[in-house]
Amino acid sequence: MKKAIRLTVILLMLIWVISGCSSGKTDGDGKKDGKIELTFYYPVDVGGPLTKIIEGYAAEFNKENPDIVVKPVFTGSYEDTMTKTQSAVQGKNPPDVAVLLSTNLYDLIDMDAIIPLDDLIKEHNDQKFVDGFYPAFMANAKTGGKIWSIPFQRSTIVLYYNKDAFKSAGLDPNKPPKTWDELVSYGKKLTKDGKYGVEIPSTDFTYWMFQALALQNGKNLMSEDGTEVYFNTPSNVEALQFFADLGSKYKVSPEGINNWATVPSDFLAGKTAMMYHSTGNLTNVKNKANFDFGVAFLPQKQQYGSPTGGGDFYIFKGISKEKQEAAWKFIKWMTSPERTAQWSIDTGYVATSPAAYETDKMKQYIAEFPQAAVARDQLQYAHAELMTHQNGQIYKLVNDTLQSAIAGKTSPEEALKTIQEKAEEILAPFKK
Repeated sequence: MKKAIRLTVILLMLIWVISGCSSGKTDGDGKKDGKIELTFYYPVDVGGPLTKIIEGYAAEFNKENPDIVVKPVFTGSYEDTMTKTQSAVQGKNPPDVAVLLSTNLYDLIDMDAIIPLDDLIKEHNDQKFVDGFYPAFMANAKTGGKIWSIPFQRSTIVLYYNKDAFKSAGLDPNKPPKTWDELVSYGKKLTKDGKYGVEIPSTDFTYWMFQALALQNGKNLMSEDGTEVYFNTPSNVEALQFFADLGSKYKVSPEGINNWATVPSDFLAGKTAMMYHSTGNLTNVKNKANFDFGVAFLPQKQQYGSPTGGGDFYIFKGISKEKQEAAWKFIKWMTSPERTAQWSIDTGYVATSPAAYETDKMKQYIAEFPQAAVARDQLQYAHAELMTHQNGQIYKLVNDTLQSAIAGKTSPEEALKTIQEKAEEILAPFKK
């Protein structure tokens, strides 16, 4: 009997040892079976069109770096990803690296969730690498004299236009509108037979579209430290009035609110001849348009202008130094010129460095598809996207109030006054 018990105990111990070995052992520094594992949050739905691309990149990186294993976690929309990141940080189980909106910066700093990258840049002598990105994209990555993120899937707003519709309306298909007045003039010629001349989305990213008009007629909407906003100005009142007038006065756009997601569908279906939208939609339009289309700078009032947009890489606090080093290696790998060029080709996002446009594959792509160069060329007139402390609150306030004015329920003057007063209350605790 005792022998049987002793044998059973030995067998159980052997099973425990074998199972422990087979499941892998994670060390305190984040290593598993001698490899550093990185949890990588990426903002796309599981099964979304970019999942295969991201999984392919991770597999390629893992193969080239056998001591590191990057594990992508697909976390839904940008908003969903930020919510999951906040929960993970609060639960003391943050991701190691993540792509989040560049405009999430102040919220992440206020949460004490991320590390500044300056030490890693200095340790690895990577200042030249960081200086290689377009300044317009780095504007949302810096604050307080420190660098907090690295540009990845970045965008601006551009004008898409249907060249076939231009020809039918007697317009030169190679001369898109360059000014607000021309936008209205062209729009009137293109608006006929139940079709409209132009659509500007006014849901989801209302603030972004308005910011473009504000930049074209004045200055940016916020201070560099994210503690002040500048909505209530005469030039912004004029910009918001123009936004609303496209539908209500000039009748060149559907009156009222135009949905972010349906504007590209309307454009592709020929229901509208021009649209303002993200460069992130370029590949979608290229693949689906059954007509000849062009891409152009956004029309100007006083000057050209567009805010940047999109997501950056962040590295998180609360992880080992080894993981931070591995995350930095992964970020540099993902944003190398060759990979950035391919990412731009695959998705339509703007390649984030001049070096990417000097690669053979990007030169060939632009030669075959010159529309891909427009967003790059417009970067000289680009500015940092609206970014403040309490960004979520500010965005909701701005979007809701702007939509009220665009729908004709509130005057532009009253809308911008309301935004200014309420935003100042929200930001007051963050002023020095």
